Amino acid sequence: MPPFSAGIPRSSPHFVPHLKISGAWLVYVAKSGPVTALADVTFDVDAGEFVALLGPSGCGKSTLLSLVAGLDKPTRGHVFVHGKETFGPPKNLGMVFQRDLLLEWRTAIDNVLMPFEIRGEAVTPHRERALSLLEMVGLTSFVGAYPWQLSGGMRQRVSICRALVSSPDLLLMDEPFGAIDALSREQLDTELSVLCSGDNKQPTVLFVTHDIEEAVFLADRVLVFTQHPGRIVADNRVGEPRPRKSSFRESSHFRQYVLNLRGMLREQGVLSRDKDDDPSQVI
Repeated sequence: MPPFSAGIPRSSPHFVPHLKISGAWLVYVAKSGPVTALADVTFDVDAGEFVALLGPSGCGKSTLLSLVAGLDKPTRGHVFVHGKETFGPPKNLGMVFQRDLLLEWRTAIDNVLMPFEIRGEAVTPHRERALSLLEMVGLTSFVGAYPWQLSGGMRQRVSICRALVSSPDLLLMDEPFGAIDALSREQLDTELSVLCSGDNKQPTVLFVTHDIEEAVFLADRVLVFTQHPGRIVADNRVGEPRPRKSSFRESSHFRQYVLNLRGMLREQGVLSRDKDDDPSQVI
């Protein structure tokens, strides 16, 4: 954990969460009048936590990431990173989008190293870490390949390595696997769990998804959003250590977490309840 919270219990008045959203509203003006995208969103994220934002399309999850990234500012409320209110992109921020946004004329390794070039830094000192990340996601044989030579899942692996190569404190991921086939997506979830866990450089992660099973597999906590306008109606902790193996998906604990979240989404009208649903299985 970064030094601002290391060793300080959460109950202490000196504890500072890595990320704090306080009473955030976002209202934008459309031709038809004001539209509320986010309504009174409040939550904290501790250093090193992996938090999934779960909800239907259009509920403001991606909008919230824009606020945290400093690309938008709330109409009301505040966003704090490292205890300081943000008025622009935080330092040491990594971002991954649904589209990989790779440069087609650069090889995989050169795409991963691109953040250092943008900052005017020498890339050679960081090449070993870039190669290590590519190895962790099974792309050792493709470091010299161009994006057009890679599958969609492989391209997104390169994109994730690029976001992690600078060892960001804060990683924002906006449905990064939304366009990937189901089998590749499950494998990417497993690889991401390893990449974001287990060492003293693990980032704090906000991960947008509308996939319940993905949220349960990856996250320490799952924040459930209502339909438009976006409000947080539940904050569920997944009490399993990370990184998680694919076998976790087959466990009774995993199934129960999924059932609980489905029940919450049904209560919000996001999912319809079948006539033969057994309410006793959703607690």
